[in-house]
Amino acid sequence: MFVTSAFAQESAPATEGAHTGTEGGTHSATEVPAEAHGTFPPFDPATFPSQLLWLAITFGLFYLFLKKVVMPRVGGIIEVRSDRITQDLDQAAKLKGEADAAVAAYEQELAEAKTKANAIGQQANDATKAEAETVRKKIEAALDKKLGEAEASIASIKANAMKEVGTIAEDTASAIVEALVGGKTGKAEIAAAVKSVAR
Repeated sequence: MFVTSAFAQESAPATEGAHTGTEGGTHSATEVPAEAHGTFPPFDPATFPSQLLWLAITFGLFYLFLKKVVMPRVGGIIEVRSDRITQDLDQAAKLKGEADAAVAAYEQELAEAKTKANAIGQQANDATKAEAETVRKKIEAALDKKLGEAEASIASIKANAMKEVGTIAEDTASAIVEALVGGKTGKAEIAAAVKSVAR
C-alpha cells in the first residue's frame, strides 16, 4: 500500500511529541490533537491521484480481460447457439415440407384409390348384369325350347288321340249296344253311326 509523504509527516510529529512528553514528565504531550489523526486515506484528497491511477489501471486491465477473454467466448457461444437454432429451424422446415409432401401424396393416392374402387365396383356391377342377362337369355332359350317341344308333343298326342277317337268311339258304341241289346252289330254300321255323330 502506498503511503503518501503528507501522511508520513503528520504521523512523525505526534510520535516526537509523545517521546518529549515522556521525558519531561508531563502527560499533556501524549494526547494527539484532532488534526494529527488525519482522514481516512481513500477520502483524503492528497491520495486521489494515486487512487485515480490505480482505478484507471484496474479498469483498463478489467476492460482488456473482458475484451480479449470473456467477450470472445460469449460471442462464440452465442454464434454456436445461433447456428444451432438456424440448423434446427432449417431441419424443422425440411421435415415440415416432407410431411406436407407425404400428406399430399397420401391424399392423391387416396383419391386415386377411391376412383379405382368406384371403377372396379362399376365394372363388377356391369359384369354381374351382363352375366345375369346371359344366364336369363340361356334360361329363356331353354324354356322356349322345352315349351316348343312340349307343344309339339301335345300336338302329336292330340293328333294321335284324334286319330284313335273314332276307333275308341266305335269300340265303346259296340260295347254299349251289346250290353243294351244283347246282340252283335256290324262294324260298318257302328262306324257309320259314329261318323254321322261326329259331323
